Amino acid sequence: MLAYQCQGNPSMPAMVLLHGFLGSKADWSAVIEVLAKQYYCISIDLPGHGQSLNHTLPTPGFDACTALIQQTLLQLKVQQYHLVGYSLGGRIALHLARQAPENILSLILESCHPGLKSADDRAARKTSDALWATKLNSLTIENFLALWYQQAVFADLSASKRQAMIQQRRGNQALALGNCYQATSLAEQADLWDTPAIISAPCYFIAGSDDQKFLSLATRWQQQYPIAMYAVAASGHNIHSAAPIAFSKQVLQLLKPSSFNPSSNRPT
Repeated sequence: MLAYQCQGNPSMPAMVLLHGFLGSKADWSAVIEVLAKQYYCISIDLPGHGQSLNHTLPTPGFDACTALIQQTLLQLKVQQYHLVGYSLGGRIALHLARQAPENILSLILESCHPGLKSADDRAARKTSDALWATKLNSLTIENFLALWYQQAVFADLSASKRQAMIQQRRGNQALALGNCYQATSLAEQADLWDTPAIISAPCYFIAGSDDQKFLSLATRWQQQYPIAMYAVAASGHNIHSAAPIAFSKQVLQLLKPSSFNPSSNRPT
């Protein structure tokens, strides 16, 4: 069973929140302060993160990871839930939705990739991820984080915010992170673009207005499949960190009875 934290009234509809790579269940604290007034919020530490360090994954590890999440929710007696996932957590959420669609009330994805379509793209990503894994194993965690947050996808972070993020993440353990990183690499992920058309739950994508890569991806996705994209102003890749109140309000707006129809996978 994975480490978790619950907040809110268990009699309310459940909401499961999955963090991104390098994160932990604590990343959702500011968001949950808002959401827990209407939902029973369960934030989970993914394998290799937070207090779930002892859980290692095979490669590929998506099935093993989703099985651990389902085991955790079974222990909590949570059967149906709204599922929110950021980046890596969003990719795991997609796998979970495909494996247990009957449990998903809605799927809310933040800045996550639905999968690479070509063998060439997967091979290139595998090479890139192997380089990052080598850096993770050879550098100090502080030096690795400094390089990680220099990536273009984090360009919206100011120098002070980048440094704060590094300080926040420096307690991570390289060996545990490396296992999760390679086991859940985008190169190992299935092509899940058609998930919104396969599952009955409504699907939403939240992107940051400054994250051009994922705005473009989400736009393409909603043109092809029944997933609705929403942009949050003044935020980049990690919206729930940069703008937690705006992110929370967007989630609540999506799930309002007037706009949320659990019997259809098309937002009304």
